Amino acid sequence: MAGLHKDTPSPENITVHGQSRLLEISFADGATFRIPFELLRVYSPSAEVQGHGPGQETLQTGKRDVTLTALEPVGNYAVQPTFSDGHNTGLYTWEYLYFLGAQQDQLWQDYEARLKAAGRDRDAPMPGKAASSCASH
Repeated sequence: MAGLHKDTPSPENITVHGQSRLLEISFADGATFRIPFELLRVYSPSAEVQGHGPGQETLQTGKRDVTLTALEPVGNYAVQPTFSDGHNTGLYTWEYLYFLGAQQDQLWQDYEARLKAAGRDRDAPMPGKAASSCASH
């Protein structure tokens, strides 16, 4: 099983580039993506970031320098990263990683637009949250 859907390309290689803060992932269809840790973190599929329904998303800030401290496989369909800010509740399916890689230019634009609309700075600390509070969610 390559992913949650039968047509999801399966990953052939995953490399964590700690110094450049990139996750490189190559898929069986020939696509290779280098996804910045910051993008992975601000688009975490976790309930903490995405909420439990439309309109419940939490805009993430202060994640530019986040690193991966661990990357664990979840079955044959996903990985679960642990980020340096303690966040570890997102399950990144192969399909979702492919989406993040393929759409990263648009996702960056969307993120910057959401920051601007909220009057927030990308490097501002998360409001009202201690750095370790996300680990308990």
